[in-house]
Amino acid sequence: MIKIISWNVNGLRACLKKGFLDYFKEVDADIFCIQESKLQEGILDLELEGYKQYWNYADKKGYSGTGVFVKKEPLKALNGIGVDEHDHEGRVITLEYEDYYVVTVYTPNSGRELVRLEYRMKWEEDFLKYLKKLDADKPVIVCGDLNVAHREIDLKNPSSNRKNAGFTDEEREKLQTLLDSGFIDTYRYFYPDKEGAYTWWSYMFNSRSRNAGWRIDYFCVSKRLEDKLIEAQIHSEILGSDHCPVGLLVMDKKTSH
Repeated sequence: MIKIISWNVNGLRACLKKGFLDYFKEVDADIFCIQESKLQEGILDLELEGYKQYWNYADKKGYSGTGVFVKKEPLKALNGIGVDEHDHEGRVITLEYEDYYVVTVYTPNSGRELVRLEYRMKWEEDFLKYLKKLDADKPVIVCGDLNVAHREIDLKNPSSNRKNAGFTDEEREKLQTLLDSGFIDTYRYFYPDKEGAYTWWSYMFNSRSRNAGWRIDYFCVSKRLEDKLIEAQIHSEILGSDHCPVGLLVMDKKTSH
């Protein structure tokens, strides 16, 4: 079995002061992905015994950024999606293994007043093209903060958020297009009707204690991995960021027979 965790840490240095390493050790993942590290190279010397580390930093200081920590070294690690317009914000890391790709992503936020919605649409198209190219070679596990709640069940207050970043029709349609392209939203695969299952809560209005949240962190996998899926998880009890970690358990070759 392979255990993969994904967590938008909203600043790794801050998260380290709030128990990141305790959770990291306790969860003992084979692959641990983070988004929004907000780091530059050389700023942090992170000791993670038994893990190899891969980082993608944004050009802009203290912004965006992703990381992946793995027990088993991949065949190859790649930063970005090969499109210069998108590859300066440290948003994507791809690891190639023998039987699949693991992609961690921090999708651009459309921003207040939707100032980046047009850019976000271009990003979505190019990122989907990238995933399809990988998927043509071998199955893909993509995880991270997709910055969109897919359906009304995926956020506490759908009606008042219809025109807000993360729940516009345009963003939701792009996620639907991804799923229609042969990907499974693993959490909804296991829990199609579960309400109150959120991964992000605003720091305002006691949102977390009231569970007034959004499900915007995902594991989506190629359909042909369906028979390898064991469980999808939301670890909402884990604090340290305004997001909580999400997890996926999949069979590997050793456990498939």
